[in-house]
Amino acid sequence: MTERIHHHKNHMTLLSGLIIAAAFIAKAFKMAEWSNVLLIAATVIAVIPIAIKAWQAIRMRVFSIELLVTMAVIGAVFIHEYTESAVVTFLFLFGDYLEVRTLQKTRSSLKELVDMAPQEATLLREDGTRQNFSIDDVQEGHRLVVLPGGKIPVDGVIVQGHASINEAAITGESRPINKANDDHVYSGSILDTGYIEIIVEKVGDDTTFSKIIELVEEAQDSKSKAERFLDRFSNYYTPAVTLLSVLVYIMTRDVHLAITFLVIACPGALVIGAPVSNVAGIGNGAKNGVLIKGGDIMGNFAKVDTLVFDKTGTLTKGKPEVTDLHTFTFMPTDKILGLVAKAETISEHHLGQTIVKEAERKGMDLNSYTISESEAIKGHGITATVDGYSIVAGNRKLMNTERIEISSDAAQYAVNREKAGNTSIFIAIDNHLVAIISIADQVRDDAKVALEDMRANGIKRIVMLTGDNRHTARAVAKQLGIDEFHAELLPNEKVEYVKKLKEQGAIVAMAGDGINDAPAIATADIGLAMGEGGTDVSMETADVVLMADKLSQYAHAYSLSKATIRNMHQNITIALAVVVILILGVLAGQLHLAGGMFIHEGSVLVVILNAMRLIGFKTKASQKLNKQNHKVRESYVS
Repeated sequence: MTERIHHHKNHMTLLSGLIIAAAFIAKAFKMAEWSNVLLIAATVIAVIPIAIKAWQAIRMRVFSIELLVTMAVIGAVFIHEYTESAVVTFLFLFGDYLEVRTLQKTRSSLKELVDMAPQEATLLREDGTRQNFSIDDVQEGHRLVVLPGGKIPVDGVIVQGHASINEAAITGESRPINKANDDHVYSGSILDTGYIEIIVEKVGDDTTFSKIIELVEEAQDSKSKAERFLDRFSNYYTPAVTLLSVLVYIMTRDVHLAITFLVIACPGALVIGAPVSNVAGIGNGAKNGVLIKGGDIMGNFAKVDTLVFDKTGTLTKGKPEVTDLHTFTFMPTDKILGLVAKAETISEHHLGQTIVKEAERKGMDLNSYTISESEAIKGHGITATVDGYSIVAGNRKLMNTERIEISSDAAQYAVNREKAGNTSIFIAIDNHLVAIISIADQVRDDAKVALEDMRANGIKRIVMLTGDNRHTARAVAKQLGIDEFHAELLPNEKVEYVKKLKEQGAIVAMAGDGINDAPAIATADIGLAMGEGGTDVSMETADVVLMADKLSQYAHAYSLSKATIRNMHQNITIALAVVVILILGVLAGQLHLAGGMFIHEGSVLVVILNAMRLIGFKTKASQKLNKQNHKVRESYVS
């Protein structure tokens, strides 16, 4: 019965409104008795869903706004104020309807994500035929076909074809990305042009897209400190209003005044103001490829005054390339590269993988080499035995540890390469330095604009911590206008520096790749991970995840957090001001029950509409970069 009434609540609201209109018409034609009958009928119809929610709240030992309205309506009927009772119940239900509609709008970003979830997949059979499958029946290892205009239904890797893919649902980046063999694709992306065949790697709840939806849902349902305070406040405030209304009656002997006071002092806008801002802000972030994991994080992020960055993959693009291989021996260059690349196959470090890719680019068969011993030395490099050769590859510290002599010529060459923006990898074979491999990475295109935007929004200090050499670090810091940098650091040294900043009173946000910098990210007040497609580690451990690997998203997230908290404070101020004005109006005898309810419901809508402004929030940096991207697209089309 209760569910049926809830299901038809909107119909009951409409019916109540029509009956009230009929009552006013009857009253205009001097049919007072019929008018009263109709008003009582409208009151009964509209108060039923309100009274049910009030009873449910009482059973949960909660003093709700519905209970106050129900008490006020019963009192109004008792003193024969049928017009007041009918209009108040109708306005309350109508206001509730408008609140639900507008709240749905604030969650529109999440709804858009859910609606984009693919439902079908096209399976490519071994005989070359195709068959449409429900997404629930797709399994890891299946080979799927995606045609132009189709949604990619799973996370997978391209094994044939090439395409232009729109990953806006994942990264917030509207410009399509060209992908081909061996590139990864993500569920929820849309294939603009081209044709691809993919091997399924993740399905269902394990896909990046599903995890994004889950994280956003959890974040929107989480509560900030302000919301938790207001919840506790309302638990005391609402019973206090009831006691005050009794006190008003005792002092004035005016039942109508006491009932009016009971209704208009309800904290509806106050209770809803903070959560609706939180929901809208987190929804905006999701739409723009930024996952902010809850109201508390939003509040803490807004207080950050110090930014700490890792260099490689954060301030730089994270796609380094070998720019030079300089030898100090008669051993053939290809042989040196092959031995070192084989040794680096054990390493997960991006510099080691860059050397492996360089060897593969040159067509070397690394399987022809045999590796017998190997050790990855965190923050320094690797040691290994390949085809009987003792290999040491890494930085100066590793060379010193292994007691490998670096000649003055080699040292000067390395410094010159580093001053030019390269990272120097020293290569020793059988305890002799034989080569230096230079690797360079480019600073992100949006880095300078993003850092300037964050400074303008209140960031006082920007620090770069890197394991790279000091010359390369200095070049990057100078290019981006970074306040200070610390180079040649191990992961534990980064953690110690973040702790030092916090001890100095700084509120620190640490940005890294979510894997190598995980300890420092976890130590900071706000941990932020940059990982295109959202690696499992980054999405689980960081407080904020940037899905498109863009620093402009970082600037957007920081500005959004400040705008959300500011919006929350505005809503609380509006709600309190309206309550004070209404109470003063009632006590002065200038405000009646129906008018008070009308203003009360209006204040609820005002705070919701104010919060909805966050849905379209954009930073100056993102607007500037969007204009640049638009120009690029126009030139590409023309």
